[in-house]
Amino acid sequence: MTIRIAMWSGPRNISTAMMRSFGARSDCAVSDEPFYGAFLKDSGEPHPMAVETIADMDCDWQSVLATQSGEAPGGEPVWYQKHMPHHMVGPVDIADMPNHTHAFLIRAPERVVASYRAKNELREAEMLGFAQLRDYFTREADRTGAAPPVVDSDAILANPAAVLEALCKALVIAWDPAMLAWEKGPLPEDGIWGAHWYDKVNASTGFGSPPGALPEVDGAYAKTAEACREDYEFLRKYAIGA
Repeated sequence: MTIRIAMWSGPRNISTAMMRSFGARSDCAVSDEPFYGAFLKDSGEPHPMAVETIADMDCDWQSVLATQSGEAPGGEPVWYQKHMPHHMVGPVDIADMPNHTHAFLIRAPERVVASYRAKNELREAEMLGFAQLRDYFTREADRTGAAPPVVDSDAILANPAAVLEALCKALVIAWDPAMLAWEKGPLPEDGIWGAHWYDKVNASTGFGSPPGALPEVDGAYAKTAEACREDYEFLRKYAIGA
């Protein structure tokens, strides 16, 4: 039986490092934002490498859903799927994935804003997905009768072994210390857009240093971060180690 882990997060949230971490396991396949092409095609968002991404991916919502709900690549028993709820603008969403184990990755809004603005135009808070994360979390908790796992990026960077081991326990999979290190450089599982977005993780072989103070953001960026604060704090109450 395939254990499909749907890890939902916003952008610039160590989500690619987490994909690297799970991909380092001997029993795990990974998928990099499989609905991204469909999102770009339907939304028309002018993301970097949008044309190339659409051309490279399956952009049919139902087809992607069927693939992600099937057997894992290579027949692996665990399948880690990196997803972003704000990409789910088509006819499918978390309710169409009842055979997945859903989990949520969060990061302080100020860190997300500071990182995102360096890579892409940030026009509105909705582009960061905090409200959608909270909505998906609440709906999944209502469906199952229990809060799904939540992990905070700061906690992972502060103590990756302890937090990842606790996450594995919550996901009902074995802890594997191999998750603490990975190969340097781009990997075949990466989306084509990694050439623009993944420079830091491609240069890494493990999780980064513990986080420092929150970065200062000003003007419209400070307002964007503040607009995400309530949803972040709501989710942080459920984070492992909170």
